[in-house]
Amino acid sequence: MKARLMLLTGLLLLGAAGLAQASSLELNLGPDAVQFEAAGELVGGIELGGGVVDSEYREDASVFHAQLMGTRHTDDRELGVGARWTHYDTDHGEGGGLGLGGYGYVYLPNLPEVSLGGYGFYTPDAIATRDLQDGYEIGVRARYSFTPNVDGYLGLRQLGADFDDDDGSRTLDRGAQVGVRLRF
Repeated sequence: MKARLMLLTGLLLLGAAGLAQASSLELNLGPDAVQFEAAGELVGGIELGGGVVDSEYREDASVFHAQLMGTRHTDDRELGVGARWTHYDTDHGEGGGLGLGGYGYVYLPNLPEVSLGGYGFYTPDAIATRDLQDGYEIGVRARYSFTPNVDGYLGLRQLGADFDDDDGSRTLDRGAQVGVRLRF
């Protein structure tokens, strides 16, 4: 069932990204997790995207998200800020919520193929449903542009959530990741 749900999510994300003007697809792997994301620019500076993380870091967790971001891309940096709906399906609880966050990357002046940055999203209790009290995802990455349309990266991610009737916040995924991003 979980494999079918992940496949369906991936196909929906591919379809949504295909309707957009500029699109990207991303896949990353860690010791205990796999993540797939797709995004597309609806109009200049507005990006719609989504993704899924399947982690077996300590227990089984699947985390789905859809986001609408205001973005700005220049030769020196990439920035995005916006809203993200995240749904957690874990051994500790299930629920979703609306949160805020963003990303930022800067390109190194002497090495224009290299960019450094990170991202962070937080879902507060005030806008959470079912068992979810709050959740977050944070990460840092070093990216290298192999071609104008293909980036590879190394990064660190931490993904966590706090559920009703559970003893505090649970780390759902933590660790290194290696990934690739394709841009169209």
